[in-house]
Amino acid sequence: MSDINELEKLSRAELAGLALDFFRRSALHYGMWFNEVQHQLGLEEALQTESEVFPKFFPAALERLSAVLGFGIKNGLPEALLKMPPDKLLNLIDAVSANWLAADGIWFQAVEARQEMFTAKRCNDTCWARFSPLEAYNIMSFLHLPEEGGLDALETALNYRLYSRINRQSAERQNGSLIFKMVNCRVQDARKRQGLEDYPCKSAGMVEYTSFARTIDSRIRTECIACPPDGHPDAWFCAWEFYIP
Repeated sequence: MSDINELEKLSRAELAGLALDFFRRSALHYGMWFNEVQHQLGLEEALQTESEVFPKFFPAALERLSAVLGFGIKNGLPEALLKMPPDKLLNLIDAVSANWLAADGIWFQAVEARQEMFTAKRCNDTCWARFSPLEAYNIMSFLHLPEEGGLDALETALNYRLYSRINRQSAERQNGSLIFKMVNCRVQDARKRQGLEDYPCKSAGMVEYTSFARTIDSRIRTECIACPPDGHPDAWFCAWEFYIP
């Protein structure tokens, strides 16, 4: 058995690539834990368990990284982020949001290419059934929104979604309901520029918006006003009505 660590034979570029791959594997493993708890114990249990895991794991993980990379930590956050001006922090949030959407689209295209559209849409809808409640749960925690906070809480939470930084949206009250519209959609805008028809996202939207609203307040009901492949005016791509009966 050799006494030489195999990693010590790698070049600097190879070590840098391996470090990024270790990040990748770690992120996938974290997600696999969430997925398996959800599979065996249900989504609500997975959400509550993850909310206990993250505050125990992340500060220690950040400390280890800071010791190696040489960045300071203050109040549980990297000092470099705390020193950034607000416009740069918003740019960072925008970049993270765009990367999230890009990964979502590439996953969809990869499954579609290896299988077919139906399977890709089925995987997409299932992902939204899990991610949308997770996003709502995290937003509620971040903003300290009350449980059963009604349409006020929902309207606030919709402004903190990943989508809110890359799409243009609007919300208004009508006859006791909250009407939410996706005015500009990055995905649909790109298809429009390419001369393609709207992507038929209604099935995903029904899962996405219903589960998001229900997580904010279990009393909220969701109705689709229109979403592709439905026809819609040029002023928006999809519109949803939320109400409490």
